[in-house]
Amino acid sequence: MRLAIHLAVILVLTSGLAHAQQVQATQTTSGVSAEASTSGQPSVSSSITALAEFKKALFDLGYNLQVNYTGEVFGNPTGGVKRRGIYDQLIETALDGDLNKIVGLNGASFHINSYIINGLGLSTCCIFNVLTVSSIEARTTTRLYEAWFEQKFFRDLASIRIGQLGADTEFFISDFGALYINATFGWPNILAADLPSTGPNYPLAAPAVRLKVTPNDQITFLAAIFNGDTSGARFRGSQEILDPAGINFRLGDPPFIIAEAQYKYNQTKDSPNLAGTIRFGGWRQVGKIFLDQRYDNNGFSLADPSSNGVPMRHFGDYGIYGIVDQMIWRLPGDDPKKGIGAFARVSASPSDRNVANFYAEGGVNFIGLWNRRPDDTFGLAVAYSPISPSLRALDADASFFTNTALPIRDYEMALELTYQVALVPGWNLQPDFQYIFHPNYGAIDPTNPAVGRIRDAAVFGLRTAVKF
Repeated sequence: MRLAIHLAVILVLTSGLAHAQQVQATQTTSGVSAEASTSGQPSVSSSITALAEFKKALFDLGYNLQVNYTGEVFGNPTGGVKRRGIYDQLIETALDGDLNKIVGLNGASFHINSYIINGLGLSTCCIFNVLTVSSIEARTTTRLYEAWFEQKFFRDLASIRIGQLGADTEFFISDFGALYINATFGWPNILAADLPSTGPNYPLAAPAVRLKVTPNDQITFLAAIFNGDTSGARFRGSQEILDPAGINFRLGDPPFIIAEAQYKYNQTKDSPNLAGTIRFGGWRQVGKIFLDQRYDNNGFSLADPSSNGVPMRHFGDYGIYGIVDQMIWRLPGDDPKKGIGAFARVSASPSDRNVANFYAEGGVNFIGLWNRRPDDTFGLAVAYSPISPSLRALDADASFFTNTALPIRDYEMALELTYQVALVPGWNLQPDFQYIFHPNYGAIDPTNPAVGRIRDAAVFGLRTAVKF
């Protein structure tokens, strides 16, 4: 019933906005341009004259107000621990301010955004997998996310942000990976699994300071230091419960530090070669809060009956990563990023203290290939996240000491096939298919151990996203 209602609303809104576009094409709109937000971001305000004028008036005063809606239906007709359909929705309100226009402070700006989250995530309720099916899946709540002040220096050569920040808005990002709905194509599972409280990413940010240096249009350096635990949950999996509104503002935890270098090339329309971006980065989590995945503090396997059950502690954690976004064929024309693009991300961390010590993903996007649908994008991507060798060894130890043939966890993999339809500027509709291999690294189904491992899941969904 929810799916039927959702589709009916989409059809009604589609007809309304299509009519608005036709009216706008035949009438003068008091000088308001198609991109009426004036911020360079696609917005349905370009199809609704009154909203366009309102946003432009705010922008002229120095404010960019955004209200974005994302709604989706997903279901797993096969696999997981339970078969059902779910509905998730996210309403984001954001306000950006140009403090030069507002109070005459040159090069200064601020940003604040909050979320209203509602729904039941398919991964949480039904599949029990770690490569979360949806990037908006979270506990139902209303919460603050980012709230920061930024000052630019030396003619925009450098800038500093300070406040509550999410690392997933600037670090470890693939431009082409942003198309996909599975959460791991945003904040990858290796960080979510290895960092306290999953690290500073949706839906929990953390107090931080970020430095950005851009010596030219091709090269960017980023570095940031965050409070190292967004909620105080560490690894207990209750971070959203401990900070339900996103206002803990914790400052006393050992820091999380991340740095990244970016190189962009052939980005202009007159470049004879294909556009691309390369990123390299590394991170470090300070603090003696990382427990060994296999051995106790006396050197015995934690599965050994002689073990005292107290894991060995490690001081700090760290990792490295690399990202490539590369056009491999370009459509003739002005836009250097229309055609076929490929991407890949790889990351590694120590095995002894982490659930995941390696991560890899890759995909291919087909962007604007059909001249009748120049803003549509189609893509296929795969993410692979093996469990660390230390935990596989612990599973083998458990089999040895119990003299029982227990399953050894190995990996989880997600395949996603998606098509993003641009209905009007600022409004997308996105049918999506995912297949989850070895949910929860091939663990035993906790709801019915007799069936063995959690079964591979096929997932079908539909997302709509509207930006005002």
